[in-house]
Amino acid sequence: MEISRQRNPLFGPNRFKLGIFSANCDGGLTMSLAPERWKADWDDIVAMTRIADQAGLEFILPVAKWRAYQGKAKIYGRSFETLTHGAALGALTQRIAIFCTVHVPLVTPAFAAKAMATIDHITHGRAGLNIVCGWNQEEFDLHGVTIDQDARYDHGLEWFQIWSKLLSGGPEFDWDGRFFKLRRLETDPLSVQRPWPAVMSAGFSPKGREFAAQAADVLFTNLTQVDQIPGIITDVDSYMASWNRSISVFGMSHVVCRPTRREAEEFFHYFAEEMADTEGQDYYRRMRGTSAGSGATTVVRPFDSRFNVTTGKRFAGAYPGALPLVGTPDDIVAEMAAMSGRGLAGTSIAFLDYLKEIPFFVQEVLPRLEREGLRQKQAA
Repeated sequence: MEISRQRNPLFGPNRFKLGIFSANCDGGLTMSLAPERWKADWDDIVAMTRIADQAGLEFILPVAKWRAYQGKAKIYGRSFETLTHGAALGALTQRIAIFCTVHVPLVTPAFAAKAMATIDHITHGRAGLNIVCGWNQEEFDLHGVTIDQDARYDHGLEWFQIWSKLLSGGPEFDWDGRFFKLRRLETDPLSVQRPWPAVMSAGFSPKGREFAAQAADVLFTNLTQVDQIPGIITDVDSYMASWNRSISVFGMSHVVCRPTRREAEEFFHYFAEEMADTEGQDYYRRMRGTSAGSGATTVVRPFDSRFNVTTGKRFAGAYPGALPLVGTPDDIVAEMAAMSGRGLAGTSIAFLDYLKEIPFFVQEVLPRLEREGLRQKQAA
């Protein structure tokens, strides 16, 4: 069986697409010491994923991590490897796209082609690849690998070119490039999706967006307030125009949805302010940097959400660069409608406790999104 990758659930009919992010890691998308935070137990991951699958969410997106952020909470200290995670969840689901996050400095293109084709067959065409070129050298020290910060996206693009050529099929070939000298390349089976599985990348820097313009179908980017979206879309479109391509742009959100706005805001304040892991937040900002790019192409990373602006508090237990969606189901839908109206194709979502919180989201938010025309009713 062969299908176009445009039939991947990531490209389905819903105007505003949703997927679960970072549930393979403890803490999920928080830097909080709150005892209620996600523990990333395997059976809980499976149960949550099945709920998302049955509800019609578009994708599962894990984070590839090798060591914790160095704070008291040790966020990401426990995580499941994403290729094996994807193969297992692919066999346990029916509809949802299953993404695998691969650090290209650690995995050869031939290995990744074989692994992704395997998962694509397991899922009957629902696999996806999230390409990460690497940024935190301390994680790669664990593998004895050094990242060239200036050339990492060039290396990643050549890796993608080899990976995609392998999965496109055709005769055996050699590769003599800047970063790879490879002989007698071929792979079998090929992926179910043709010419290769759906590809996403997360890039905020100019080089990251240039990479996505050449390699990705979907770009995830940092944003912390809805008003930032039009400028981001305009900038991404300028990179796409250079390559005569189009791309879907997604945000990254943390959801706190409760029956009343007061309940939601109080809970957000509890885990993100009162129980914040400020050391973990400081580690992230120090290692990631407060800006991206270099020279004239330097851009400032967005960190401040409406909560920071209106209260003057830090909310360091929230993930930097994520948009907090905090309020009632109607509040959440209004924010998502605004995100869609300003040009986003969708967003990833996370919860402090995925399994405990996703049923209320599915029950209350999804039907409202359907009534707004942002999503279609899921068939039984």
